[in-house]
Amino acid sequence: MIAYALRRLGFYLLAAWVAVSLNFAIPRLMPGDPAAVIFGRFQGRLAPEALDALKAAFGLTDAPLLSQYVTYLRHLLSGDLGLSVAYFPSPVAEVIGTGLGWTVLLAGLSVCVSFTLGTLLGVYVAWRRGGWLDTALPPLLAFLGSFPYFWLAMAALWLFGFTLGWFPVRHAYGADLEPALTLAFIADVLRHGALPAATIVLVTLGGWLSAMRTSMVTVLGSEAILYARARGLAPRTVMLRYAARNALLPSVTSFGMAVGFVLGGSLLTEIVFAYPGQGYLLLQAVRNQDYPLMQGLFLAITLAVLAANWVVDLVAMALDPRVRS
Repeated sequence: MIAYALRRLGFYLLAAWVAVSLNFAIPRLMPGDPAAVIFGRFQGRLAPEALDALKAAFGLTDAPLLSQYVTYLRHLLSGDLGLSVAYFPSPVAEVIGTGLGWTVLLAGLSVCVSFTLGTLLGVYVAWRRGGWLDTALPPLLAFLGSFPYFWLAMAALWLFGFTLGWFPVRHAYGADLEPALTLAFIADVLRHGALPAATIVLVTLGGWLSAMRTSMVTVLGSEAILYARARGLAPRTVMLRYAARNALLPSVTSFGMAVGFVLGGSLLTEIVFAYPGQGYLLLQAVRNQDYPLMQGLFLAITLAVLAANWVVDLVAMALDPRVRS
């Protein structure tokens, strides 16, 4: 088990090194540089000498590439991702930190709720296949999931936000509140996040249910389940301990890839609801040609997906004895 875990960790560390190297190389292969972008915005109001200072601030010096790469790695290991153009002179790590918590709170909890609820529903409808719930629920959720997400989000915002006024229409908390660990602030955050979270759950729930139902039906037809039933085990034990556990593996693997949605794919959610997370920061970075912030967000999303997939490998190893061997 330990050898397998370390072997998978080595693979993900190699993938992380490749991602870091690409993060270093891509801006240097592009025409121009962030320093020239900032310098051009001032339209001659900066002295030419300022361009060299800006290049040094963004690590785009005339030093050999190997020297630049070593300096880049040293800064990266110390948590220095450079300076943001859009939020200049704030460090990129500080800017990302302001949005990371909101993204994890909104999209992270939404994906966890969707995965858990969809998996449990998939287990139940497969166990009771042919019933009214199995007949009605999968097509209904597939119908909701087929809508373009931004359309469903805007429809929910118009109906429940503007028309009925049940939920706030923007941001993560009210403008009259200061962030603090108080019941009033927490309740306001939950109220602001309820509508975008509900739309994420509705869009993704059908996929988890369908995947789990398909896997569950396949497992229920196996000889192991027939043997468990022949032993006279309780139906609940057969459903959860034998069938659901084996059918869960494909969904667990997919859950690791869904972490990419948590940090980057929630872009549309945060744009529609003006939610101050990673996706909204990425939009601002693209609009302002903020290359350092785009690099930092790309790196954060990539490393998070790799870490999540390593954890998923460990969970799969615990669930499936074949992986341990």
